[in-house]
Amino acid sequence: MKAILMTQPGLPDLLELREIEEPTITEPSQIKVRLRAAGVNPVDTKIRRNGLFYPNPLPAVLGCDGAGEVVEIGGAVSRFNIGDSVWFCHGGLGGDQGNYAEYTVLDERWAAPIPQSLDFEHAAAAPLVLITAWGALYDRGRLQAGQTVLIHAAAGGVGHVAVQLAKLRDARVLATIGSAEKAELARNWGADTAIDYRQEDFAQRVNELTDGQGADLVIDTVGPDVFRHSIDCTAHFGDLVTLLDPGNISLQEARMRNLRIGFELMLAPMLRNLHEARDHHVEILQQCGEWIDQGVLNIHVSQVLPLEKAAAAHALIETGHTTGKIVLKIS
Repeated sequence: MKAILMTQPGLPDLLELREIEEPTITEPSQIKVRLRAAGVNPVDTKIRRNGLFYPNPLPAVLGCDGAGEVVEIGGAVSRFNIGDSVWFCHGGLGGDQGNYAEYTVLDERWAAPIPQSLDFEHAAAAPLVLITAWGALYDRGRLQAGQTVLIHAAAGGVGHVAVQLAKLRDARVLATIGSAEKAELARNWGADTAIDYRQEDFAQRVNELTDGQGADLVIDTVGPDVFRHSIDCTAHFGDLVTLLDPGNISLQEARMRNLRIGFELMLAPMLRNLHEARDHHVEILQQCGEWIDQGVLNIHVSQVLPLEKAAAAHALIETGHTTGKIVLKIS
């Protein structure tokens, strides 16, 4: 089968299209999937740049997000039949094979039926960002109706679904963006106010919009500088959740505000074999699938590239200027 291989850590052009052996079912609970599309996420680019999560030798197939058709099932499979369409977040970290390939094998437990209204490309774009945004907002952030939430990088992969999930919880959404185009997108997804961080101090603006109280919940998807500055606009007794390592910073003001600091790494259950947590991830996909079919949750795909253009997809993500998701189409 065709697959994109990470041959060594480094630049995007180290990704190579090669022919490799098809994976086979080795456990009775596994399904074999003919992949039709694979989502490309920032974590893919970080692994490519820095190395695998596991000590396994290279080359490796990257890509956590996949969508396709079940073509073979193990003897104990009960949830899926041959021909079913599935989406999932599985593999791509250096352990199990990723989804930049024509086929993959995974336990049926980690897959969910694709929403009826989604094509393969939009389905492949969604799992990691949906699970991450849900975890940050609902599980770690404890978002409640009527609260104010600040979502950074609201036009990005996680950000654009986080805005929509927050509105589904009847929250007031403040969103940081970096262009007029992204501001319009954020408002279309439900943001009440879009704050251009290039033009104004976002913390000052949030405090103005909340009469000096700050946001009840802040979701940081950017990194240390944004995390540090977000403390100044998180409400006393509020929640500040980050997807990244905030680095070695002073938490004196966070302590004075009695903030709850939360971390959301949706890959942890896969990395540490936390099966109940992964069951929750599949439940998230099932609920989000219902909302997608109801038309109240949308997945924004900015570009679809052929599998052989994986290096170009990585390069685009690393510019930091993309909106929504980039997807590889697997013919």
